[in-house]
Amino acid sequence: MVTMARTLQVRDVPDDVHAALRARAALAGLSLSQYLLRTLTEVAERPTVAETLRAASGRTGGASSEDVAAVLAELRDR
Repeated sequence: MVTMARTLQVRDVPDDVHAALRARAALAGLSLSQYLLRTLTEVAERPTVAETLRAASGRTGGASSEDVAAVLAELRDR
């Protein structure tokens, strides 16, 4: 299946933000568009905190909250 690329437009980018992104793109040897596409791809591929917590909530085993609290209390008392 062939997918069509989408175009994004970001409005009202402050001058200092634009300049910083352009400078970072230049340092990476990329156009601003290439740099932003790479950065957006990295952000999209990284799970959010909510996604990570949801995945972790389904796991079993490991230390219980009571065990963790006991260790923290012991360390705090030292």
